[in-house]
Amino acid sequence: MRILGIETSCDETGIAIYDSEQGLLADALHSQVALHADYGGVVPELASRDHVRKTLPLIRKTLSDAGCAAGDIDGVAFTAGPGLVGALLVGCAIGRGLAWAWDVPAVEVHHMEGHLLAPLLEDDAPDFPFVALLVSGGHTLLVGVKGVGEYEILGDTLDDAAGEAFDKTAKLLGLDYPGGPALARLAERGDPRRFHFPRPMTNRPGLDFSFSGLKTFAVNTASENGDDPQTRADIARAFQDALVDTLLIKCRRALKQTGMHRLVMAGGVSANRALRERLQAAAKKEGFRVYYPRPAFCTDNGAMIAFAGALRLAAGERIDLAFNGRPRWPLDTLGAPGQAV
Repeated sequence: MRILGIETSCDETGIAIYDSEQGLLADALHSQVALHADYGGVVPELASRDHVRKTLPLIRKTLSDAGCAAGDIDGVAFTAGPGLVGALLVGCAIGRGLAWAWDVPAVEVHHMEGHLLAPLLEDDAPDFPFVALLVSGGHTLLVGVKGVGEYEILGDTLDDAAGEAFDKTAKLLGLDYPGGPALARLAERGDPRRFHFPRPMTNRPGLDFSFSGLKTFAVNTASENGDDPQTRADIARAFQDALVDTLLIKCRRALKQTGMHRLVMAGGVSANRALRERLQAAAKKEGFRVYYPRPAFCTDNGAMIAFAGALRLAAGERIDLAFNGRPRWPLDTLGAPGQAV
């Protein structure tokens, strides 16, 4: 079964073709970073319009790269949510339109399920069950995963997601968009001993997150200590250390609470080098295993959508031709593939 995957949930247009026997045949990605850079963040209307311009040309390119014609495609998967509603509707409309024109089934894919399953595309894929840490610009979730569609939300963010906190703090420090990677680079020059930031919600039981206070702490520290380059680097280091420590503490708790020994980390923030190094060190010391997607599949991409869609289509899941993007879509309402939701 060959599945065309379409990802248009926010500011990246991702297209891929996945074959259930041969694996990933081709994928292509267009980033809108340059488009939104002047605004310091994603402008939803501009994002939607850019998806309209880029999706069909990327589909043609991906088909060509995979050596496929339209008649070789057995199904279409597209991100239906969560995300920016205008951006989602582009992928929904094109995905359903192609499925109708090619007379093949279509399936909706949950964006965060795509991230959660992305490590299964790797040669060293985790077995079920596992705990998943999903960290991105819009989400910070700890999920107990028993199988595809069998998800239990263990912890969620009460305010800013980890990636959002990275971006907002970077902007307050005067860094260019996208802020998260820029802050991580600046933190490499920081003195880890100069400032100590709180590790929010780690002194109480539970697995929920809160990062808005950490961002405020960074702002106050900057206002009290000046704005020279080394101070900004020291603040970036203290902020990143606090956020990484918080994620690590909660991951340890989740593994202990569930009795699992496998941890999957995915989403844009999972590419952060400091976070990966700390988790790997903890895993080696404490006897659990950590799995990641390759860096290109940490951020939004079509491969994860094609793969997740292939699993659901193989289980018999189908949708009709009516469509509606879902800007809000709780992950734990999905159900196993083929089950009515």
